[in-house]
Amino acid sequence: MAAISAAMVMKLRKMSGQGMMDCKKALQEADGDIEQAMDSLRKKGLATLAKRAERDTTEGLVVCKSSQDGKTAVLATLCCETDFVAKSDGFVAAAKTLSDYALVCPAEEGAENILETVVDGKKFSDVLTETVSKTGEKTQVGDYARYQLDGPGLISTYIHFNEKVGTMVQIETSDDNVAAADVLKQTACDIAMHITATKPLALNKDEIDSEIIEREKNIFAEQVKNKPANITDKIVEGKMRKFFAENCLLDQLFVKDDSKSVEQVLAEAAKQAGGEATIKRCVRFEVG
Repeated sequence: MAAISAAMVMKLRKMSGQGMMDCKKALQEADGDIEQAMDSLRKKGLATLAKRAERDTTEGLVVCKSSQDGKTAVLATLCCETDFVAKSDGFVAAAKTLSDYALVCPAEEGAENILETVVDGKKFSDVLTETVSKTGEKTQVGDYARYQLDGPGLISTYIHFNEKVGTMVQIETSDDNVAAADVLKQTACDIAMHITATKPLALNKDEIDSEIIEREKNIFAEQVKNKPANITDKIVEGKMRKFFAENCLLDQLFVKDDSKSVEQVLAEAAKQAGGEATIKRCVRFEVG
């Protein structure tokens, strides 16, 4: 059997991020072959993944990243089993790496697409396996979305201080000067924060699933079934208006100024910037 030196153990530890004893054992089993030992540690991670496949991953981090030109941005979640692991250096590093992979992923959504994305010759699925072998916990990509501008506009992201919830919003503008204005950039950031806090169901009522609308109408109708028939429809109609105002982003009262709707706040900011702006789409991810 080849002699296992401290230098070999340290080299493998640096490569794998594993503990000293795990590295030494892997080297001993591989008769000093570092590459074979590395494969052994990776297999350990795969075995852990398989063993804990049914475990819940209710902890983790939300991450985001934008391209240098600001025309592309991503939002994603990396999930694990415990908050202790979510705060560990190895997991935090893996979450940061996830945002790098997400930015170059060719698909606009779907966690499975990130797993197959390659950076510097390595798939993210390999990064994930290495992370599992370090933490001993089931770890997986939860949600993923990538937005890309196809005209004048900007993409803003916001991650709450606990890093467990975040939002990405894409705004279209009448021209590039409006998108570049500080007032619109700040408003876009504020709207992303607003979405994080209020959890809107959709941009407007036309985008809310018809089944949800019908369910709410039925609930409201049941609540007033003992009222006179000639006023029940009006009551239900009023309750639905309130429902839309509370759940449609554009109609929601802005969290930083509840005298205005989100739509009004954006329109005023765009006017100050010398043009017009509309929200094209948004997404909100939360861990847990």
